[in-house]
Amino acid sequence: MVQFISFFVFTAFVAAYSSWKLRKDKLSTQDGYFLGGRSLTGIVIAGSLLLTNISTEHLVGMNGDAYKHGGIIIAWEVTSALALVAAALYFAPRYLKMGLTTIPEFLEKRFDGLTRTIIAFLLIISFVSTLLPIVLYSGAISIEQIFDISGLLGITQNEGLWLTVVTVGCIGAVYAIFGGLKMVAYTDTINGFGLLIAGISIPVLALWSIGDGHIFEGLRMVFEKAPEKFNVISNEVSMGEGSRDAIMPFGVLFTGLIINQLYFWTMHQSIIQRALGAVNLKEAQKGLLYTGLLKILVPLIIVLPGIIAYYYFNDTFYDQKELVYPSLVKKVLPFWMTGFFVAVLMGAILSTFNSALNSAATIFSLGIYKRYVNKNASEKRLVLMGKTTSALLALFAIGIAPFIAHAPRGLYQLLQQLNGIFFIPMATVILAGFFLPKVSAKGAKVGLLFGLVFYIVTNFIFQVDMHYVHIWGIEFVLNIGVMLLVSRWSPRVNTFSITDIGVVDVTQWKYAKAFSLFLVLATLAVYILLGNVG
Repeated sequence: MVQFISFFVFTAFVAAYSSWKLRKDKLSTQDGYFLGGRSLTGIVIAGSLLLTNISTEHLVGMNGDAYKHGGIIIAWEVTSALALVAAALYFAPRYLKMGLTTIPEFLEKRFDGLTRTIIAFLLIISFVSTLLPIVLYSGAISIEQIFDISGLLGITQNEGLWLTVVTVGCIGAVYAIFGGLKMVAYTDTINGFGLLIAGISIPVLALWSIGDGHIFEGLRMVFEKAPEKFNVISNEVSMGEGSRDAIMPFGVLFTGLIINQLYFWTMHQSIIQRALGAVNLKEAQKGLLYTGLLKILVPLIIVLPGIIAYYYFNDTFYDQKELVYPSLVKKVLPFWMTGFFVAVLMGAILSTFNSALNSAATIFSLGIYKRYVNKNASEKRLVLMGKTTSALLALFAIGIAPFIAHAPRGLYQLLQQLNGIFFIPMATVILAGFFLPKVSAKGAKVGLLFGLVFYIVTNFIFQVDMHYVHIWGIEFVLNIGVMLLVSRWSPRVNTFSITDIGVVDVTQWKYAKAFSLFLVLATLAVYILLGNVG
């Protein structure tokens, strides 16, 4: 009973506080609903970015990978700081000068309306087919394992998963539909602090127990059990560096990974929408750079527990990695903290879920509905369409989430492989829009199509013996080549320049460059200090 009380108290507090903060906001306007009234501050942006990014596919998926493969998968996290530096110093100033609401808007300005529409559809498809169902499914596994929903209600585990998916999906949809971006951002911030507290408590309690009251002694014992798992540079010689079956070859940091990170943190709608909703550039830069610091520290929550789990369970869960983190939580978390932990866990699920819904609704309403269906739609009509879109996408995601069975490479690896279908081609087009002035609208569209086909054929149909992140790197180079080649035959005809339209103040944060240098050095330090461990 105690765990249920703490669960409901924290969940109710988050909802009540966020609703109170929004009591005077005008959610019927375009900027009010989709961009939080352009009033988000650095701390709120950072908290929302962290929770939008970190969800149960990280807690469950990455800890499962760390349990089996060790610290090499830390690359997904710490290299994010470098991309966030690029977002803060280069991309955010330009986005805010243009007064963008969505990234596809930039593509229309730079290329043409059809390019914008194609990207908009691909973004929505990527949300519905990959992110939303995987987040719901991984979250349902954790809540079912920790709370034992099926046992409490006397139903099967499969029925417990279905019930959890439906419940969490409906709650997330309510947040996204009725609160807009600002509601999402405020709930993210509170849950973000909760996640940091609850997440760090798991390794701390585990090491305290292992070391008999001494955390560092516990860490020493975990290290001595398997020192190779602390190495952050892959040594997967037995399966071939860069082979299809390698989990995270070190070489991918210099091929496709940096392209993926740049796309996700500087161009992905659900992420950059927080910066677009900033009150000014200073707050946008603060939020992005604070997030970079958190991403360097967050492996303590989504990597270290997996390594600790190996100390407890040895190779028991090698074939069921998604059960590792919930099992560790049940083992070390005091009974009275269970409810709070599950509430925070559900907050992490809700954050990613409702952020994706809000972003998809923004893209559809402003980029497709207003452009092709009702060009004279009022702001209230656009907001209504956004709410309807969120509701339909939520129902679709809820319907297919339970059918995501045990992924052979783990949930997080599955998510990244599927994301590659969309992320790299779109990243190529957007980067070309900024840095390659000769690329034409036709070149962008042909390059986009080539990238989609190339990745699907090489990774999913022929299954070439190469790590999928390396394929991303090759795809990026080929995409650029195709765009430039086509653009020679069909040159660019429109002109484009970035001008400040005066939507928000775009004065730089005075510490932005110094903070950015610190993040770059901290990222390098991680690999220098942990690159030869074990």
